[in-house]
Amino acid sequence: MRIGEAATRAGVSVETIRFYESKGLIDQPRKPQGGGFRDYPMATVDRIRFVRQAQEIGFSLREISELLSLQADPKADCADIRARAVQKRDQVQSKINHMRLILDALDDLVASCPGGGEITACTIIDAMNNRALHSGVTRNEAQPEGKDAPDMKTTLLNIEGMHCDGCAHTIELLLTRVPGVRKVDASYAERQARVLHDPDTASKEDLVTAIDKGGFVAAINDQ
Repeated sequence: MRIGEAATRAGVSVETIRFYESKGLIDQPRKPQGGGFRDYPMATVDRIRFVRQAQEIGFSLREISELLSLQADPKADCADIRARAVQKRDQVQSKINHMRLILDALDDLVASCPGGGEITACTIIDAMNNRALHSGVTRNEAQPEGKDAPDMKTTLLNIEGMHCDGCAHTIELLLTRVPGVRKVDASYAERQARVLHDPDTASKEDLVTAIDKGGFVAAINDQ
């Protein structure tokens, strides 16, 4: 079949087929020696459908290429495919956890707004100016000073389950919600989080529990 018919059967555009060819996801048929149009087999249509389905459930083109390579490898095992599916599922769950935290933060901002008044007194803008939604997050609550100030402690946590910098940001948000936490600095590259906290209010176990509830696995680093 010609490229236009192949595109119609696969439910994509001709440009999409050419893009997949340029990325090596599908093979481009050779032109007939005597001239004419390239002949696309049904197997190519099936492959295009596979790529599209994989994209729809969150796999990147690089990951799809790896799946196709495994599919063509006679030594590959179903466990290899399952491992990649589990990894993708964990990434999606991490993103969902992150979005839920963002939703909670937006709910707090909306709830604090009186719904009217001068822009200079806008509680949402004021909260966004003071809310630390970045690396090195600090809590906005007032901290006692002087002799009544708590003895702060820094705890280092090893964290499994992070897949990107967004995960590190999620860890920071999870920990800053724990009463007694003063500052958090999470690193995706190091798979760790450094937490400054009041141990009498926020124990090490409280920190681990907060991270575990977010879908990650935390362990105290006592070194």
